[in-house]
Amino acid sequence: MEYTPFPSWPDVAPKLIAVAAGREAADTIIQGGIWVNVHSRELLPDHSVAIAAGRIAFVGPDASHCAGPDTEIIDARGRYILPGLCDAHMHVESGMLTPAEFARAVIPHGTTSMFTDPHEIANVLGLDGVRMMHDEAMMQPVNIFTQMPSCAPSAPGLETTGYEITAKDVAEAMSWPGIIGLGEMMNFPGVVHGDPKMLAEIAATQRAGKTVGGHYASPDLGPDFAAYVAGGPADDHEGTCEADAIARVRQGMRSMMRLGSAWYDVESQITAVTKKGLDPRNFILCTDDCHSGTLVNDGHMNRVVRHAIACGCDPLIALQMATINTATHFGLEREIGSVTPGRRADIILSSDLNELPIDMVIARGKVIAKDGAITVDCPHLNWPDKARNTIHLGHELTSTDFEIKAPDGANKVQANVIGVVENQAPTKALKAELPIIGGLVEGEGEVCQIALVERHRATGGVTNAFVSGFGYQGKMAMASTVAHDSHHMIVVGTNREQMALAANRLAEVGGGITILRDGQELALVELPIAGLMSDSPAAEVAAKADKMMQAMQDCGCHLNNAYMQHSLLALVVIPELRISDLGLVDVRTFEKIDLLEPLA
Repeated sequence: MEYTPFPSWPDVAPKLIAVAAGREAADTIIQGGIWVNVHSRELLPDHSVAIAAGRIAFVGPDASHCAGPDTEIIDARGRYILPGLCDAHMHVESGMLTPAEFARAVIPHGTTSMFTDPHEIANVLGLDGVRMMHDEAMMQPVNIFTQMPSCAPSAPGLETTGYEITAKDVAEAMSWPGIIGLGEMMNFPGVVHGDPKMLAEIAATQRAGKTVGGHYASPDLGPDFAAYVAGGPADDHEGTCEADAIARVRQGMRSMMRLGSAWYDVESQITAVTKKGLDPRNFILCTDDCHSGTLVNDGHMNRVVRHAIACGCDPLIALQMATINTATHFGLEREIGSVTPGRRADIILSSDLNELPIDMVIARGKVIAKDGAITVDCPHLNWPDKARNTIHLGHELTSTDFEIKAPDGANKVQANVIGVVENQAPTKALKAELPIIGGLVEGEGEVCQIALVERHRATGGVTNAFVSGFGYQGKMAMASTVAHDSHHMIVVGTNREQMALAANRLAEVGGGITILRDGQELALVELPIAGLMSDSPAAEVAAKADKMMQAMQDCGCHLNNAYMQHSLLALVVIPELRISDLGLVDVRTFEKIDLLEPLA
């Protein structure tokens, strides 16, 4: 299916003006509802909305002058008329779904605009992968704007990706119709130190008049932070506390507060508005990463808005943070984000502003979901074989690939250990005294083994280390080809034989997530597209993801949504300690460190 551009305002302005003036009839009138005006922050009862050519033509107490014999009337009495929700920063791939299936999952939840950064597939397939994501996004009945990935690799010299994104790639993508800006600039040390490649990408974006996304994953709010802001990023979603949110808006950035499947950073930051009284128009809500189970079972941006309200935020302010604030930030205030004339007719009907049940979703003037069920098709791209054959291990792995040899003559050793933190992206840099058995270092107690298996170039490389916090017990292993951002294969386990079996299983199925215990497969989520996504229906993928989460619990892990922690263990731009194909990385100093140290 080919992309058909949505008509621009100049294309339909004469029609909108004629309908608003009563000279022509509207296609649809939403009648008698409570108008949620996010510009003035008001609730205006007994208002109607006239829609023509996919856009809003008129909003007022009486739209009868816009009606004609063929005008569809939607009765909104007793319900709120509010803008479709916008997700300001997210990765489709984290949903384990293609853009089409992601759209199908979130449309019934009231999301009508998404700002997506496909840097996951960029690490696997390069610019070709980004183009595939962009093209399928443009085919959907809702607005999926694409941010051109900025950092593949995320930290040059500390990891090896399948492909590298260049400044030339960024400049080329800026001409594509659905590109809204530059994806999160994760290489914040590169910006701080004036790296020419990073600055060239930012310059290409700004020359195109588009928005530069930020990612400042450091608690240091001193000169380095000021240098990063001066480098051009316009927003940031890596804040975890009130001071982070305040610092960002004071320096002219938008503070994006996220609630994903495992990132709970709204409650700790929204006090900058609710208690400190900062201007809420500079705060934005987003999800960042939501897997399919969350989308199907709990919701999307409606879930985030509900959470913000539960944290003490005024409902109208929370809605601004998920609609007009986002639109304004990306220069789209005249297109989306409010129920006002000229904008795309992206509208939700809801009976309650606090709980936000989604009764009806309208996008571009068409009803696309009703009472929780989608009513339109979400077209698929014909994904090529190149996107489906991406797992290249080089050889069948055995338990010896996962051995960590001890120093000669040692009885015990001190190891640097990655410490998982529940509900947050950062990890802790821990140290543990570990036993040596048969010349090999073994995990003990909370400490189990982690390995990163190279899967792009069939090198056969395996980097081994230790991780703490999952609570796994028995002989088990969990493997995933979702390993932000390099997307090699991450294997965590308590037994080397199980780790080898899990890794080989993912090579067999073309990528995904698997959990094994005592040689038995407890769960499998197949992700055949780039080892990151499935083009199966969201409900099917969510059911497998739910089984995967249950299998993690059955193996002793009781962290909330620990799959997300698993998938980020190779993200070498978020402190404190990560694993890459080049070794163990201390992200506080952006240096590789030794796994083992002599005992003091």
